[in-house]
Amino acid sequence: MILKVAGKAYQGVREVMPMSNKAQIREDAKKLNPIDDALFMVMAEEKSFCQEILRVILADDKLIVARHIPQKTLKNLQGRSCILDLECILGSGDHVGVEVQKVNDDDHQRRLRYDGSLLTASIAEPGSKFQEIPDVIMVFISKFDIFAGGYPLYHVDRVIRELDKRTDNGLTEIYVNAAVDNGSDVARLMKVFNEDEAYDDEKFPSTSECKRRFKTTEEGVSRMCEIIEKYRNEGREEGREEGRTEGRMNMLMELVRKNILSIKDAAEQAGMTEAAFKKMAML
Repeated sequence: MILKVAGKAYQGVREVMPMSNKAQIREDAKKLNPIDDALFMVMAEEKSFCQEILRVILADDKLIVARHIPQKTLKNLQGRSCILDLECILGSGDHVGVEVQKVNDDDHQRRLRYDGSLLTASIAEPGSKFQEIPDVIMVFISKFDIFAGGYPLYHVDRVIRELDKRTDNGLTEIYVNAAVDNGSDVARLMKVFNEDEAYDDEKFPSTSECKRRFKTTEEGVSRMCEIIEKYRNEGREEGREEGRTEGRMNMLMELVRKNILSIKDAAEQAGMTEAAFKKMAML
């Protein structure tokens, strides 16, 4: 996951802001909105915020968040893992995964499908019947209108084509965006998410208070500065590690090409299967 802060991507050597520029960091911190990963992450630590936004998005003013986990890691030992921006367990027992994205730079429907699969696998008890697996609701919040249909909220349903009939397998997909303002409660919430000076204390008191605290108070801004610096430093270390890994792979591939090392031995040293090493080395 690339942490985007005020339009800047903090990952490895791509980050170019001087480390000593504290004033610039403070300026960036004040420009953050809930649509940004960094601010959403700290706001999602507060249950009242999580409950308020889900009540609006899921159109259920009685909804209760029993537990919430910001930055929930979903591991896949056989392949790609992921980090959900937020997981909530509702009073009903349903699980809600929330993903927040600013840039339309990937196939986000497949992203949601994949994240939903990992979340489902993580909550399925060994030996349980499939009918006992809790329902999963995946919410995708974006700055852009993913379907370009002119709505701030989309529900994706499963349909039996031949019967023209909806069917349910326990997975719900909901897409919310801040690009369309039709005056609805969802659109008003997204305005608070996306616009610097937008607050709505009457409709969204928890979201507004939380956003105002982290954008305008000394304590809140200082916390955001710490987060920006932390991710910037971790990104630099990640970049150095990526560089070391890339250099080692290039060296192993060169040794194989010169018949100094076998593919089997090179793959072993790289911690890969022979097939994966051959594919990467194009051998």
